[in-house]
Amino acid sequence: MSGSEKLHAVTLEVNSARKTIVVEARKLLVHLIREDLGLTGTHVGCDTSQCGACTVEIDGRAVKSCTVLAVMADGASITTIEGLTRPGAELSPIQAAFHEHHALQCGFCTPGMVMSVRQLLNDQPDPSEQDIRHGLAGNICRCTGYHNIVRAVESLAPKGVQP
Repeated sequence: MSGSEKLHAVTLEVNSARKTIVVEARKLLVHLIREDLGLTGTHVGCDTSQCGACTVEIDGRAVKSCTVLAVMADGASITTIEGLTRPGAELSPIQAAFHEHHALQCGFCTPGMVMSVRQLLNDQPDPSEQDIRHGLAGNICRCTGYHNIVRAVESLAPKGVQP
């Protein structure tokens, strides 16, 4: 770091825990989450906001964390994939549906997909197949072909599952 780069204290609520971290002004939220907080479920896939692997919730909205500077998230409430369940607890309904419907292969995209599905179901509790495909358009999976991911989401809608 050169002498001209400024450091900033950023205070966040991450998975219900308050954290204050000093970061460079140019640090991306995805890197703060992974490097400073050690929450490696949020993946860096493309660094260009195309793949969605870094999707988290910021103040209740799904956001690609590679598009947000950490300093921009100061004061925000962040939920990562790790925040959906506690260690030793059951999977969240979305995670369980992905497991039940074999909606993953390598699993790299899965955390971002799950976070995007939470947003989709919050916005549209009973989405059509077209709604689901549109809702997941910002997430790339290179393994599954999406069929089982769509089926997993469809299995949740009629149950009125609260993500």
